[in-house]
Amino acid sequence: MKAGRYHLTAAQAAQTLGITRATLYAYASRGQLRSEPVPGRPKERRYYREDLERLLERKEVRRDPARAAARGSALSGRRLARLRTCAKDTFTLLQLALPVGAASDLASYDLRPAAVRQTGARIVRLLAAAIAPREGDRPVHRALQTAWAPKRAEVAEVIRTALVLCADHELNVSSFVARCAASAGASPYDVVSAAMATLKGYKHGGASERVLALLAEARTPKSARAAVASRLRAGETLSGFGHPLYAAGDPRASALMRLAEASGNEAEGLAVRHLAKAGSELLQDLPNLDFGLAAVTRTYRLPDYAPALMFALGRSTGWIAHAIEQYESGQLIRPRARYTGRVP
Repeated sequence: MKAGRYHLTAAQAAQTLGITRATLYAYASRGQLRSEPVPGRPKERRYYREDLERLLERKEVRRDPARAAARGSALSGRRLARLRTCAKDTFTLLQLALPVGAASDLASYDLRPAAVRQTGARIVRLLAAAIAPREGDRPVHRALQTAWAPKRAEVAEVIRTALVLCADHELNVSSFVARCAASAGASPYDVVSAAMATLKGYKHGGASERVLALLAEARTPKSARAAVASRLRAGETLSGFGHPLYAAGDPRASALMRLAEASGNEAEGLAVRHLAKAGSELLQDLPNLDFGLAAVTRTYRLPDYAPALMFALGRSTGWIAHAIEQYESGQLIRPRARYTGRVP
């Protein structure tokens, strides 16, 4: 059989990779290469050319990962300015930046723990640069502070605290999606991309926006109670209050609300206190992380999209950590399903 546009014979595949046929068959048995019977020759198998090219790229990366990583980072940086012109919002910009970065970062194919940590650092830097163009090698929280509060250096530590508190929280829905993607052998960029899409759902990452809307109405104790009551009458679920893991209150929210109190912004600080009191009394639930992110956003006069982006950037480090664990386990996540409907 001659080499085709999409396939190679076993002999051609082994020669391309510089390995024996026995090693080639081992690669295929481990799922690193796809093969299929040759039409008309069921005892022969052919191999996908794109899989071979991917393995060759990985070998190149392992020979010189620093050069591959630098090349990928430089290319991504050149394209960010163009991406900013076509993204409809900042969160979408993050989603656009990930495949652009992945396309040029050959080092991301290396799934060994140390390599994934380095790729994860590049991903976080890429996401931060998409939001706030960085000069030199400033930490992420200072880059965000420069973009969002350029004349208030003290805000950097507030942002840093928020990022740390958002980093990880057990197997929430986006972290579980990240582990599923990693279990399939997806690259760290694709892991973060899958988790980011999940985070964008209104039940997960969009809650702080609704808390901001409540804070805008909570200018007095009476108006705060009215804002909460109007949502309840409309049958809405109140965002910002309650968490199934924290019956005594979300400690992440407590830490952020202390920072909000220390902001010196008395007008917005009062609104935060009014809404926290009204929600706690009417719902019998205490503020959660979404409330805390909204509180520091209002009191430190950050942009309205800041809570979602701080959550996304902080949680990205957690997704990468979950991915490292999943890669090391070598297990494919495959839950079973049981049919419970009517018997046919």
